Amino acid sequence: MNGNVKLSDRLGLIAELVHHGARVADIGSDHALLPVYLVSAGQCPSAIAGELNQGPFEAASRQVDAAGLKDRIQVRKGNGLAVVQAGEADTITIAGMGGQLIAAILEDGRKAGKLSGVKQLVLQPNVGEDAVRRWLTEHDWLLTDERILEEDGKIYEIVVAVRANDAAERNAQLYKADNIPSAAEGEDAVRLLYRFGPYLLQRPTEVFFRKWDSEIRKMDRILRQMEQAETEEAADKAEQFRAEMERMKEVLACLQKGRP
Repeated sequence: MNGNVKLSDRLGLIAELVHHGARVADIGSDHALLPVYLVSAGQCPSAIAGELNQGPFEAASRQVDAAGLKDRIQVRKGNGLAVVQAGEADTITIAGMGGQLIAAILEDGRKAGKLSGVKQLVLQPNVGEDAVRRWLTEHDWLLTDERILEEDGKIYEIVVAVRANDAAERNAQLYKADNIPSAAEGEDAVRLLYRFGPYLLQRPTEVFFRKWDSEIRKMDRILRQMEQAETEEAADKAEQFRAEMERMKEVLACLQKGRP
């Protein structure tokens, strides 16, 4: 790690995944720790730290000033990718938000032309990772890597995607229904791939299993609440929810069996 800035394990892994030499824009940068690290370590020549709220914006400005990097890191106040002009960044990083919000930020930026010239996205949703994966697929960003880690009792997934001319074809191969160890077919299998992550399924770790054991327990509590409702519609939803849970359990059991 760079001596001037101590990154958390989560931010450290995000930093490792950023392309060397990229001009980076970190959206929701908080204290600008990631841009300061990337630039001071010589990994990136310049950076933009974007922040919506005044307090974090001021904290980021102080961090950049203290690091003596005001000439190479611009701290900008604004919503999402509104802080970036087309062609200013090669890599966009967004960390620590919900997956639906990250997808919405990317979509608003796409419509406004802010992703022009961007070659890499490094994204760390706190929840709703499948929403991020679906947005990437829908807009022909090639999923190239996924990581999972645990820090301070929380589990995080990091999703990496790049521009590629054959993104649609390669993503289609990644999300093929028969890539998942399950009796689920068609859309059911594809939905599970988006939920679990195709690369994370290929190399499941202890952290991966801990995450999904916890998620299954949460789903079980939700199912019990759903089953207390007495309407026919609620019963149908509970049945669908139960079937999804069983498919997920089946995938996890198959992965456990295949471990060395």
